[in-house]
Amino acid sequence: MVHVEPAHLVELALRNTPPTDDDAEALRHVERCDRCRDELRMMTRVVTAARSAELVDLSAAPPERVWQRITQGLSRESAPPRPPPGPLGRSAKRKLLVALALAVVAGGIARHMLKRNV
Repeated sequence: MVHVEPAHLVELALRNTPPTDDDAEALRHVERCDRCRDELRMMTRVVTAARSAELVDLSAAPPERVWQRITQGLSRESAPPRPPPGPLGRSAKRKLLVALALAVVAGGIARHMLKRNV
């Protein structure tokens, strides 16, 4: 079974462009495939969380090292991220969720753009 590409699932979750015939075909597959349906559901939740984040959720811009680590993580992608040291408070968890959501969306878009240029 050929699954829907992750970059295409990101596009479907973002819903930034009018649907195409490829989108309709992908959505038909998603209806029948638990794996792709779960992945699309997760990506949609991430997009929703990122879009609903407000400036107050990130009271200060993240330090440059955060963006460097995100870039490194996206370029590696083979090693799983290490858990943060110690317990996180509710505010820190929300900030982390927003940062992860943005990283997932940015990574999916970047991957898709690279595939289109190849």
